[in-house]
Amino acid sequence: MSGPGSTAPRQFAFTTRAHVAVDDATGEPIGLDDVDTRMRWLLDLIAAAGTELTARLWQPVTFDVLTAGRDRAGRRLPAQGHVAAARLGWNPHYPDGIYVPSRVTRVVTAQVLATLRTLAYRDAAIAALSERFDPVTGTLAPPTEPGDSVPLGFARGVRRQLIARSRRTDGAQSARLRITDVQGPPRVAAMARLSAADRQLAQITAAGRELVLRVKLPTCPAPAGRAQWRRVRLTAAIPAHLHGRAITDWHLPALVLDRKGLLWRCAATELVPDCNPGSATVAVGVDWSPSTLGAAAITTENSDGLSSDYRGFTYDDRGLGVKLARLQAEGQLLHRKAARLTRLAATADPEVRARLEAKIAVLDGHREAVGAKRGKINRELGFHFGRQVADYAAAAGAQVIAVEDLATLETRGHGRVNNNRAAQSARRQAAAALTHTAAGVGIAVVVVPARGSSAQCPGCDEPLTRPGGYHTAWCQGCRVGGNRDHIAGVNLAKRALLGKGNVTRRRGQMPAVRVAEHAPVRKSRDKISPTPPRPRHRRVRHSLPTVTRRLGVTPKQHVPAPRASVWDTVKPAPPHGDAGSRDRRTSPINTTPVADSMRST
Repeated sequence: MSGPGSTAPRQFAFTTRAHVAVDDATGEPIGLDDVDTRMRWLLDLIAAAGTELTARLWQPVTFDVLTAGRDRAGRRLPAQGHVAAARLGWNPHYPDGIYVPSRVTRVVTAQVLATLRTLAYRDAAIAALSERFDPVTGTLAPPTEPGDSVPLGFARGVRRQLIARSRRTDGAQSARLRITDVQGPPRVAAMARLSAADRQLAQITAAGRELVLRVKLPTCPAPAGRAQWRRVRLTAAIPAHLHGRAITDWHLPALVLDRKGLLWRCAATELVPDCNPGSATVAVGVDWSPSTLGAAAITTENSDGLSSDYRGFTYDDRGLGVKLARLQAEGQLLHRKAARLTRLAATADPEVRARLEAKIAVLDGHREAVGAKRGKINRELGFHFGRQVADYAAAAGAQVIAVEDLATLETRGHGRVNNNRAAQSARRQAAAALTHTAAGVGIAVVVVPARGSSAQCPGCDEPLTRPGGYHTAWCQGCRVGGNRDHIAGVNLAKRALLGKGNVTRRRGQMPAVRVAEHAPVRKSRDKISPTPPRPRHRRVRHSLPTVTRRLGVTPKQHVPAPRASVWDTVKPAPPHGDAGSRDRRTSPINTTPVADSMRST
């Protein structure tokens, strides 16, 4: 039931760490380092079993079964991965003499089936693209069937895989390839997704502002029986930003180990205001910009039609974009160095190879550290962007936020460096953060087509001109223009308002408007867009402070710092109170003898 004041459940994720660990049976405290060791034993068992099962199932028949979604008896496969694996008989194998509970096996099969189901789409796409691939020219023929179309970025990646395989096989290639012919089985992550288990393995409860997790962990690297699996009770604090929220259920977390120890990746269900884009009259369009993460503009629908003031809000990333670009260049440099040393080590002597492999290990460690830092900055950037746009939409009284469809958005035409930088920006993470933040204030986020949003006029749908360069747009007929990204935001908001009655919803995806309709958007003389808040900087006093002189005390002289120079360390200091001025300059010191004396020493 939907209406004003109604609520709807939604799931969200967060992370936390345990600060107390005790043995559940005896109540004796356990050190967190011991918990990390026992958790590493569990993750090693899960990763080894998952790798073995993935390698055994890496066959075309596996993907045929997953694509069909039917078992041997023709029944539909259940959505739960561990139930589908049990019905198909896909069970992992463990070394002899090692006892693993059946609930741990559920965790392994659930993780493997989730990975294989994701790769089933790639297998179908590779099979379709390989039939249109010419190994001589290395090009793909145009698709003949409507269902054979795939995103251009995805097609380019598959094309590179097909070219690499044709080089390895000297051009000998069959008409139809599968994913097992192009690439090897993926690496299984060392992660324990406890959501696939039941209370016999793990259970979680909330007590006040703390979460209590009871989970079975092995007491040795190779447990031989049930007695070597003991239950541990872990206590973690609920993050402060979740206090006071209408959370109805806490879900079992996924456990991983990072450089700080055991990390909980938790999920919870809460009640948020119901978001219904069908009754929206004010929309905010968010355009993904190559210069910044995004820009927003507002379009309003009333009895006279659509209107906008063509003023927008440009997101300020506070310098994080420059930092990300620097880290990206550093990571690419480390990757090139490691790749070159790997090629040299392949033909080097054993002693030289050992030294090169040590250097490669150091470079890989640095590259992982750079990647982790980029991930943290991207997450901070995405949620800061989501909060800024959500506040902007709430201040404007908007009911829906329209974002570009990232599946059809491709960065090109800006040079190799800028294209790569824009392609690796955290747009999808920012869209997810915007969806999460906007839902908390009752604003829906929908996906609209991106084609032509910054190239066509919102009023007459004619191509725009660029009188001031790439970042400007102007329509001679409608006499409207401004920032290119703001014009695109008006177009996106218009498409959301015109298609609000034809919103499609798919499981696991954002609501989407598939067809871009047109209606003229007139320019409003009134100010519609709210003025975004600007950070206020502390006022700097450039004048000298007024100090009352004390009798009998020599006042301090405020001497400005000398100009920076490479000769600052050898120049004689000026006398006290005489630092020179713009009206009277001291005679310059000849630096040649000083430089000669420094070279002689």
